[in-house]
Amino acid sequence: MANDYLTSNFSLEGKVALVTGASYGIGFAIAKGMANAGATIVFNDIKQELVNKGLAAYKEEGIDAHGYVCDVTDEEAVNAFVATVEKEVGVIDILVNNAGIIKRIPMCDMTAAEFRQVIDVDLNAPFIVSKAVIPSMIKKGHGKIINICSMMSELGRETVSAYAAAKGGLKMLTKNIASEYGEFNIQCNGIGPGYIATPQTAPLRQPGVPFNEFIISKTPAARWGEPEDLTGPAVFLASDASNFVNGHILYVDGGILAYIGKQPK
Repeated sequence: MANDYLTSNFSLEGKVALVTGASYGIGFAIAKGMANAGATIVFNDIKQELVNKGLAAYKEEGIDAHGYVCDVTDEEAVNAFVATVEKEVGVIDILVNNAGIIKRIPMCDMTAAEFRQVIDVDLNAPFIVSKAVIPSMIKKGHGKIINICSMMSELGRETVSAYAAAKGGLKMLTKNIASEYGEFNIQCNGIGPGYIATPQTAPLRQPGVPFNEFIISKTPAARWGEPEDLTGPAVFLASDASNFVNGHILYVDGGILAYIGKQPK
């Protein structure tokens, strides 16, 4: 009976999942988890070279993924990409807006152009891609949109003004999509990762590096997260198990947002 419940509620069999920017890193881990739950995986990246690397990585995991080149900040390109996916793979049941960038620059040293670029990728692109998939979700009678938010949807920190502004905006876009399209059986939620151990954060995680010690001391779990820590929450939010969860941001941060930190000795 337990297996029947899991199969019917958490299975992604027969679903098409688009995970943007999922050639590697967090997006790859989420897509892999969804594939293991039965979903057909579609991903994009901005260059063919990155798409090819992603396809090879999925193949190595035994996943038959569909990779496309698409700039998610280009509305015309996104509309053409989604139309191609619908024709070649199927209507998108699950969208994960994962593609993103960060520029760690003190605010007064950052140009308006640099600020706009972060906003364009991290906030405008999820708006563009969501808008492209929602009409077919309405026709099909269901849909799941998962926005990769951040703890910076809630907190500020030095050098990340554009990123925090974008992720705060993405949190509110998530709530608004839920508000506007919930009546069509579309659920839009967010995942807010904490500090995750990826190749990009490897230099920060070396023993003795002050930032590494800082993050571990601020995290009740006393460790960095692994990309795989995000797969269970992602599968849950993509599955029928979350059909009455809408407009929620699920923070997967080892408890950082719940914790004020240790008292200095």
